[in-house]
Amino acid sequence: MLTAHDLCGAVHRGATATLLARVVDDGGAPLGPAGIASASYSIEELSDASATSPVAGHQAIDLEADDVLFATLQNDDHWLVDELGYNFRHRIDVTDAPAFPTSGNRCLVRYELRDADGQPVVFRFRLEVL
Repeated sequence: MLTAHDLCGAVHRGATATLLARVVDDGGAPLGPAGIASASYSIEELSDASATSPVAGHQAIDLEADDVLFATLQNDDHWLVDELGYNFRHRIDVTDAPAFPTSGNRCLVRYELRDADGQPVVFRFRLEVL
């Protein structure tokens, strides 16, 4: 059984973030864009372990699977985790709305990918806002 856990990091207040992950299926194989029917993300500020506040302009934002998922694992200077690489990369657009508005807070960036059968694949980043 695969284990889910939040990916942790830090981001500067008012800045964008480029988030990388290796997203796999039930068998441990990397997911590619061809098997994904829809993708979206949301950002929430965390005030304690359970309370969250939606970040305006970053709720249920649709993404194109081809824009955020690679068909093969990528291993470049952006990926420092291991030698296998990543297959998910998303740069959060902050042109119209800041994604990380308050220094000292924590934010939860939640991604949801749905396959052709509608089954969700959920993964999250827990970020400290500097």
